[in-house]
Amino acid sequence: MRAPVHTPSLWWHRIILLLVLCVPSVWMNAQKKSAGKKVRIDLLHADDALADKLARPDVQVLKGDVRLKHNEMYMYCDSALIFEKINSVEAYGNVRMEQGDTLFIYGDYAYYDGISQLAMLRENVRLINRKTELRTDSLNYDRVYNLGYYFDGGSLSDEENLLTSILGEYNLTTKLAKFNEEVKLTNPRFVLTSDTLHYSTMTKVATIVGPSHIEGDKSHVYSDLGTYNTITEQGRLYNRSLVISEGRKLTGDTLFYDKKRGFGEAFSRVVLNDTINKNMLRGNYCWYDEVRQNALATKRAVAIDYSQGDSLFVHADTLRLYSYFLNTDSVYRETHAYHKVRAYRTDVQAVCDSVVFCSKDSCMTMYRDPVIWNQNQQLLGEQIKVYMNDSTINWAHVINQALTIEKFDSIHYNQLAGREIKAFFDKGEIRLIEVNGNVQTIYFPMDDKDSTLIGQNNAEGSFLRMLVRNKKMEYGAFIGKTTGTLYPLDQVPADKARLHSFVWLTNIRPRNKDDIFDWKEKNEDQKLKKIDRGNKLTPRQMRIERTNSKK
Repeated sequence: MRAPVHTPSLWWHRIILLLVLCVPSVWMNAQKKSAGKKVRIDLLHADDALADKLARPDVQVLKGDVRLKHNEMYMYCDSALIFEKINSVEAYGNVRMEQGDTLFIYGDYAYYDGISQLAMLRENVRLINRKTELRTDSLNYDRVYNLGYYFDGGSLSDEENLLTSILGEYNLTTKLAKFNEEVKLTNPRFVLTSDTLHYSTMTKVATIVGPSHIEGDKSHVYSDLGTYNTITEQGRLYNRSLVISEGRKLTGDTLFYDKKRGFGEAFSRVVLNDTINKNMLRGNYCWYDEVRQNALATKRAVAIDYSQGDSLFVHADTLRLYSYFLNTDSVYRETHAYHKVRAYRTDVQAVCDSVVFCSKDSCMTMYRDPVIWNQNQQLLGEQIKVYMNDSTINWAHVINQALTIEKFDSIHYNQLAGREIKAFFDKGEIRLIEVNGNVQTIYFPMDDKDSTLIGQNNAEGSFLRMLVRNKKMEYGAFIGKTTGTLYPLDQVPADKARLHSFVWLTNIRPRNKDDIFDWKEKNEDQKLKKIDRGNKLTPRQMRIERTNSKK
């Protein structure tokens, strides 16, 4: 029979197939050789050495002051069995393993595989690497990867912290430890508990990778992702983490917290909630200084007061809280809201450029074209001061170009204007109104019998006082010289139907708590007139002006 002819192409296919089949096996054997190096475990000393060549020809029994060596690692114990064929050893009593001058491992029992270089130590195990000590009753130490791990409870300690867990591992090369199940990091200043935690004995930084709590004397931190430096006590936390300090809760998608400085900074969907005073700040950026008790919120910032049941929502470009004279009897706080302020509560709404509330005198001052609405009433001026008493309005002061309007129906408006208006309240209800300086009124009296309009009353004077009950004028009187005219409704002159300062600002009024974020500009004909009242400088300001003029 003629021998088959093999083409060059067929030979190459067979060579390639042979390489594919053999290379993985060769590579795996090379890995084993590289790991164990097939270096024999050497006996350096034993008081007694026994061997039964018939019963156990590959086993040496060593007793008394046993000393062994394998690949630069030394082992000491009271007694041992050496298995020559598998190049391994069992060690009993006062087991000690040493590698260089940095690694020491102790235990009551050890099994060491010289091929894989895996040591399994049991009972009263201690692994000491410089200033780090690992304790457990069940430790496996892999010399190839320089990795020790336990699986039945253990602890790791260094100069700063003590960590305990059910499962744990420590990489002696990277100095990184990983812990799982019932993890507890104990520091003299705080305690961190978690179900999964990584920790660097080099940097002392704990990496949070599972639900974790950090509890100190006055603070509590929750996070399931982030890092916490146990020396500086600075944390970078993610995934809607939470910092609680003396009744204040700071939450955000991303938090930076410095416990020593008492400083917290939050980014994206931030909430700073004061559960004691029942108010909160929201925004996409916020910081809080718990030592000075100052705070800032911006980027869609809103302040919410929920102390009265019906929440008040206040939005501005920036919201700030300042505290003064802390830890004294003179302590007080100021809340600043600036620019484009819009506020909403179901019974009251407001807009202005900026607001300052001072707890010293319980006064809220609204600056630059403030407007306040209450149901069908509108109040505005150049500046408005509202004085509170236990979160309830006590009295209000409208300063310069003061105007209040009450919408009677679709075409009739009660109107009152003057240089300033003071309104006094009782249990949240307005009781007394005083108007001073160039007082002008348009009022529609009604027939008490059928509540029909009698006419339109236009009056002017220098000072007006009105008593109010159930939101209706009970009594009103001008003090001093007064002029007035009562017009029949069908005979009101066109130029007398509205005060010259009349403006009805429904176009900029906040409609709900979400509408406060949409700033609406006044029309040109709705803006207050700029009035030059002359140069009224204080003596100090006058001295500064004179000094500057001489330069």
